Amino acid sequence: MGPFGIMGGWMQPLAHVQVVQNMIDWHLNPQQALDAPRWQWVGGKNVEVEQETPNHIVRLLQRRGHNIIVQPDPYHMGRGQVIVRDKEGVLCGATEKRTDGQIMCF
Repeated sequence: MGPFGIMGGWMQPLAHVQVVQNMIDWHLNPQQALDAPRWQWVGGKNVEVEQETPNHIVRLLQRRGHNIIVQPDPYHMGRGQVIVRDKEGVLCGATEKRTDGQIMCF
């Protein structure tokens, strides 16, 4: 892992966990990890999901008793950047699709 951060206030810690989990458990590269649909528990059995969340996941959560709220605002789930160094020392950067950003090198 390397330096990374996600802005998002109340969503920030959960977004951090989701991005790290995507990279470690699911072996996604930094861009894939940032681009993956996010979710947020908002109390009780209420869970907000992004519009891109696959429908089969939404249905599974509903069958398990969750009230799923589709969040139409892409900024609602945080905005982040990641830089990692691979085993060969190559740096790889990624930026959030949910907001303006870019990766630059020199």
